[in-house]
Amino acid sequence: VVISGAASDLQKAEKIILPGVGAFGQAMQKLREKKLINELNKQVLEEKKPFLGICLGMQLVALDSNEWGMHQGLGWINGHVRRFDSKELKVPHVGWNNVSFKKHALVQGIPSNTDFYFVHSYRMQCPAEFVAGTSEYGSEFAAAVQKNNIFATQFHPEKSQKYGLRLLKNFIKWNGVP
Repeated sequence: VVISGAASDLQKAEKIILPGVGAFGQAMQKLREKKLINELNKQVLEEKKPFLGICLGMQLVALDSNEWGMHQGLGWINGHVRRFDSKELKVPHVGWNNVSFKKHALVQGIPSNTDFYFVHSYRMQCPAEFVAGTSEYGSEFAAAVQKNNIFATQFHPEKSQKYGLRLLKNFIKWNGVP
């Protein structure tokens, strides 16, 4: 495992994880400043390296976000990131929520209705064909998305105990085929 912000490391990587906590626009700006967007596109879209986005990393694969203004995302999944609009529930959404998964290699060995840990104020809205898992907070939202060799979670697997660790172990073994 290598923690890096260098394009040369992306070229050498077998798999790529894009974690994130923070604001969408600032994250995209950092990717631009580090000249990583073209290399991410090449490695993930052209070379088909297995990719895992976590929390903000999931949101960044969308077309855009309206967090603190309109910002363009990586555009890998036809989705838009929007703030939770509930008046009754606290935002940000922080805590454990049940996730119902569709069948996918990364959720093998994880019961379909398992709790995972979330911390977010925004969620991705995308066509059902890209939704790999759903949760509910005021209304149903995409808790995980997938497209080809791209899988991303709104929740934090690294904070989600044994089933979160199982998802990460599955990613290590994953060859990028759904």
